Amino acid sequence: MVHSSQTLPPLDTLETFARAARLGSFSAAAEEGGVTHGAVSRQVARLERWMGVRLFSREARGVTLTPEGARFFARAEEALALLGDSDERWRPRRSKTVVRLSVTPSVASLWLFSRLPMLEANDIHLDMILEHRLADFSEGIDLAIRCGKGPWAGVRSLPLWQEKLFPIASPALADRLGSCPDAKALLELPILHDSNIEGWRRWLAAEGVEYVPRGQDRRFEDYNLVIDACAQGIGIALARPPLVDAALASGRLVAVSERTIDHHLAFHLIRPNDALKGSAAEFARRFLEAAGHDETSIAAFLAPGRGRG
Repeated sequence: MVHSSQTLPPLDTLETFARAARLGSFSAAAEEGGVTHGAVSRQVARLERWMGVRLFSREARGVTLTPEGARFFARAEEALALLGDSDERWRPRRSKTVVRLSVTPSVASLWLFSRLPMLEANDIHLDMILEHRLADFSEGIDLAIRCGKGPWAGVRSLPLWQEKLFPIASPALADRLGSCPDAKALLELPILHDSNIEGWRRWLAAEGVEYVPRGQDRRFEDYNLVIDACAQGIGIALARPPLVDAALASGRLVAVSERTIDHHLAFHLIRPNDALKGSAAEFARRFLEAAGHDETSIAAFLAPGRGRG
């Protein structure tokens, strides 16, 4: 999970830390938590990096808490006990099965949230892990959504949709640009983009313009921030349907050129090669149907066996 708080530790590491502290062993903590030894080690290391101190002394027969670790363990146990005593509304309904989905914040906020009631229905509770790294399925993740070229080794993936990229702006900036602005006119304004600028390079190159990022341009780690900045009039961005569909439909953003290009990357639904549990397979089916896939491609993705990436 992407963690940006300066005052709170990464909360998803606390239970792993407390389990390892209580058992005195990363291996025992991994077995109790149903994850790998490496997953426990990474979670603890992540917490230690955030705190800036060593929480455990690694020894031949296990681990022991450092003085700082012992003090933090007492606080962590209090925090976990408080959360455990919270009202039942904090917990998934007992009649539902949990599916764990690793997903980027942009897909979650711009596409998934509006469809969540339909995808969960009355039998599934979706546990979303918001992160940019490729999911580690040994950590209990059932499915993942990532953007890239694919395929990836050791997993099965299916492209979700083909994006047609075109420039967009706030209505006020669009009025300044006038009708049918060319590439050079667009470059008079700040360019907004996420961590990949290849889309802008390819769109501008079609008009013979070479794009080199400039000081006035702005990069954001996630596409939902690109959309928000663009709607606030900070600059122009490339539309990535269907993620931008709602902003265009509401009028927050408007197209400033009709010329489109195919995105060189795609969002994929990714699964481990191991057989999916029933609830994960059912969620994947609903998700792919909502994304516009036909029964043939869905069946191939869900079929047992390794398949093709």
